[in-house]
Amino acid sequence: MGVSDRMDDHSFGRRNGPDPHREGSVMRDFAGAKWGYVTRRIHDRDATVPGGSVREPQLGDLVVATVVHLGELDHLEDVHGRRVRLYSGDIVVGAYGNRYATDFYEGYLPTGPHVHLLTAGGLVGTVASAHTRRLPPTELKVIGTLNDRSGMPLSLDHYARTPSPHTAPEWGTLVVLGSSMNAGKTTTASAMVSGWTRAGLAAGAGKVTGSGSGKDRWMYIDAGASTVAEFLDFGMSSTFGYPVERLRTTMIAIRDALVDDGADAVVLEIADGLLQSETRALAECLPGFAHGVVLAAANALDAVAGVTILQGLGVPVRMVSGLVTASPLASQEAHAATGLPVLSPPQLANGAAVDLLVRAPARQTAATTGPFADAAAWG
Repeated sequence: MGVSDRMDDHSFGRRNGPDPHREGSVMRDFAGAKWGYVTRRIHDRDATVPGGSVREPQLGDLVVATVVHLGELDHLEDVHGRRVRLYSGDIVVGAYGNRYATDFYEGYLPTGPHVHLLTAGGLVGTVASAHTRRLPPTELKVIGTLNDRSGMPLSLDHYARTPSPHTAPEWGTLVVLGSSMNAGKTTTASAMVSGWTRAGLAAGAGKVTGSGSGKDRWMYIDAGASTVAEFLDFGMSSTFGYPVERLRTTMIAIRDALVDDGADAVVLEIADGLLQSETRALAECLPGFAHGVVLAAANALDAVAGVTILQGLGVPVRMVSGLVTASPLASQEAHAATGLPVLSPPQLANGAAVDLLVRAPARQTAATTGPFADAAAWG
């Protein structure tokens, strides 16, 4: 089915002219639309309208769709983090993007009539594969793009935050990487935030990569983060499929935004595991940018493999945490094999996170030359 055929299926009217009754119906329904978390930077909803046709989807394009059939995701996470129940016939507002989740969906920009809800946060695409424990995806029918009042289609890039000056935080930048999904990255990063906050520091937390969902953001806030930033703030509904250079500059922009908002110390979380291509590519950028890396590992063998990979890239691994620390025996194995401290999230929250920090001589702005000059090394 080509683009013109999809326009027949999804546009407000027929090809030989608009149907004013249909347009009026959609506008009435749009007033009660459910907006996904990925739209959280849109503060002027009244200045937007549903578009009357479908264009070739691009990453980050905002889209209006109708729920056709409920599947795995029977709710939408709104901009405040509330689980909004979905019903067939609901109109939802989300954004196109890809998803890479080894325990959930692999999904891409739609190229045909099958459109799915990829995340509860409102990421829209087409599922290519799914974990065996997942139900079929919730099916959507695209109404059109989300437009401004002049009829121009909108994307998340229109709402992106203006980059801040390149500045390193006074107490350094720590990065949390994981051996895989569900290894405890967000729990570890949140524990670090809690430990720093209890020590009287203004902790900044950032999510560098991932798919449109707010659960990590809420965990950082609950841990006491004074400021939070993520890839969504810089025009991306999800990061899978973007050029590595865009991801690298976004990582720097997130760090800069947190410092600009007053963070004394920064922790950045990179999604997925070290075998995911974009995670691995960003890890290669960390020497000279991060003053330390914490590896969240699912088990002792993952810890050994992850530390070996990172040290081979010249990445300064400071310690191991994550799910492996649920087992004292596994923690002992990981420590014996890596020679690194293995500390649980509660230990980090209760003071150990402060030991990861080293105060820079002076707050620095970035150099203007060198292969990673715009990253502004920690000090």
